[in-house]
Amino acid sequence: MILSGNLEKLIQALNRFPGIGRKTAQRLAWFLVAQDKAFALQLADTIKTTVESFTTCSLCNMLSESDPCPICTANDRLDTHLCVVESNSDIQIIESMNEFKGRYFVLGHLLSPIDGYGPEQIHSTLLLNRIAALQPQEVVLALKPSPEGEATIHYLWELLKDRSLNITRLSTGIPFGGDLEFSSLNTLANAWNRRYQV
Repeated sequence: MILSGNLEKLIQALNRFPGIGRKTAQRLAWFLVAQDKAFALQLADTIKTTVESFTTCSLCNMLSESDPCPICTANDRLDTHLCVVESNSDIQIIESMNEFKGRYFVLGHLLSPIDGYGPEQIHSTLLLNRIAALQPQEVVLALKPSPEGEATIHYLWELLKDRSLNITRLSTGIPFGGDLEFSSLNTLANAWNRRYQV
């Protein structure tokens, strides 16, 4: 079937979502154009409004509708513990455990020179500024156990090893190559409780 240029653009845009393959993207695109136009236009407006309302927290690099973000401004969070994660969705997963009451820092990416992600892209300077401001006792490197995750953990350990910090990482109860997003809460909680020094 020959697809129109606009439909093909929509399919390609939907195909960029994680876990959405070409066939699923095609089904979603056809669903959107087959619906009452008001539904698709309202969805587009909701996406636009939501995307435009978010900014990056200048303290922790988390996406938020305010700067500083609610976690950085919360009085009931502990400055003694800083959890370093790859993405914003990792914070939601860790928060759902109800185990961690400290602060966060979002790297945004893991080190991957082949993909163009070096120390600047993971906001190393901002992380050092956050650590200097908070003076935490423990920095938890809650990164996935993958080649990129291991490289990032090693880099951050080298960056922080001469400071008076307890640097820990999650236990490898999370399978190598696995994402926090796809780990059960029990698995994640066990890995969290068995974290160890880097």
